[in-house]
Amino acid sequence: MTPADTHSPLDGETGDASDATTFFGFKPVSEAEKTRLVYSVFEKVADRYDLMNDLMTGGLHRAWKQKMIDLLAPPRSDRPWHLVDVAGGTGDIAFRALDRAGAGAQVSVCDINPHMLEVGQSRAVSQNYTDKTEFICGDAETLPFPDRHFDAYSIALGIRNVTRIDVALKDAYRVLKPGGRFVVLEMSHMITPELQRVYDFLSFNMIPPIGKMVTGDASPYQYLIESVRQFPRPEKFKTMIEAAGFERVQYQSLSGGIVALHSGWRI
Repeated sequence: MTPADTHSPLDGETGDASDATTFFGFKPVSEAEKTRLVYSVFEKVADRYDLMNDLMTGGLHRAWKQKMIDLLAPPRSDRPWHLVDVAGGTGDIAFRALDRAGAGAQVSVCDINPHMLEVGQSRAVSQNYTDKTEFICGDAETLPFPDRHFDAYSIALGIRNVTRIDVALKDAYRVLKPGGRFVVLEMSHMITPELQRVYDFLSFNMIPPIGKMVTGDASPYQYLIESVRQFPRPEKFKTMIEAAGFERVQYQSLSGGIVALHSGWRI
């Protein structure tokens, strides 16, 4: 498949011009401002996105993503199977899925940031996956795909950066075929208060300074740590997924609750 248009949704208006308040990390901002600020964060780290995840998770994100692929269970046969990976511009999940899948698999990668997509397109060339991938610039809240189009939907460590998570969940439901699989990997909350205090101390005191040392800018890492604390707890997020229409919704906490792996089905 060929690379797609990399026009940014931020070139014009982003949805309606709502003044509703949300949060950029711990800072209350308008929805439009959050969209711009999050875009700026990933503009800064696009070329070092995997390094960013290594810094934030101690490399554990690689094992978590493999569990995510296990849950997606791409068919190993020649049966057609089409995955949309949202907020996955660098292609990490896409390539892992294709490595596991049979000849009938293809992946559409959708990300709001063109620079992230450029990284993924380059990697698709180096890994010989250009015929099985497409990279499309689009917003998770208004995906540029038809209704009932995909067999599976994934988003890894990205949904907490979406301005209106409930809207994105409903659009995920829209683009899945009946019987489609929905899987989300996201940073979460530790399973005990004691572990949470230790994790918060280490996160806030170590990750931004390390990020500044490695990349020259601590601010993206400060935001990403704060955004973890703002994200709903697993039970709350489960109810949000169910409210979007998904059934048989489940979640599993990994690594003591650093992340949670959520899943459901469009029945």
